[in-house]
Amino acid sequence: MKKILLSIILIVLFGSIIYSSYNIMLWFKDNKKTNDLIINIKEEVYKTDVDEKLDEEQDKIDFNKLIQINNETVGWIEIKENGINYPIVRHKDNSHYLNHSFDNTYNDAGWIFLDYRNNLNSLDKNNIIYAHGRIDGSMFGSLKYIYNEKYFSNDSHNIYIYTPTRNYIFEVFSFYHIKTTNDYLQTSFNNDKEFIDFINLLKKRSRYNFNVLLDANDKIITLSTCYNNSEKLVVHAKLIR
Repeated sequence: MKKILLSIILIVLFGSIIYSSYNIMLWFKDNKKTNDLIINIKEEVYKTDVDEKLDEEQDKIDFNKLIQINNETVGWIEIKENGINYPIVRHKDNSHYLNHSFDNTYNDAGWIFLDYRNNLNSLDKNNIIYAHGRIDGSMFGSLKYIYNEKYFSNDSHNIYIYTPTRNYIFEVFSFYHIKTTNDYLQTSFNNDKEFIDFINLLKKRSRYNFNVLLDANDKIITLSTCYNNSEKLVVHAKLIR
């Protein structure tokens, strides 16, 4: 009986090892495909004749080429402090790009995507951008790297969003991780008071007081990613230009 039980345990253990090894292999495969795609995209679409001193004013991205690769391209996001620098896509739902890459091939790494309810050419009160928090730091994985006092002590906490028609600069005003919830994903509001209550909630959650003033006329972006299996890491920033 003991031999049978031991055999069962060994079979289960061996099966678990094989399953884990297979998943690790798939992760590395997806990761390599994603990294290769990122390199190819940047080689194709970055304009080399742009004056870097005017990087937030000039068009750095060749959106015509991006749209040829994926016609659901709506913009590009850049956070200089942690290397986030990717095109943004938008689908008819918020699930497609959870497991599809920029070239629309299946990939568990997913891509950075705008909430289907939003439009970067006519900003809503809250504009939401999602991505996986990859262990290797890709997609929104590197957001956790700025979750430290060094980042908070910097003078600049800006997020840059480029689109085919205009460029935006947003200033971070809230940064936190929280048990998975949908209450920060509201995109429209019935009145000014509802919006003020909303942004006050977001500011109250922040790990750090950025001393950024907001009012009913402001528009914000929200970056949402995984912090762990049960929590989300969230960044909110207001439009300043």
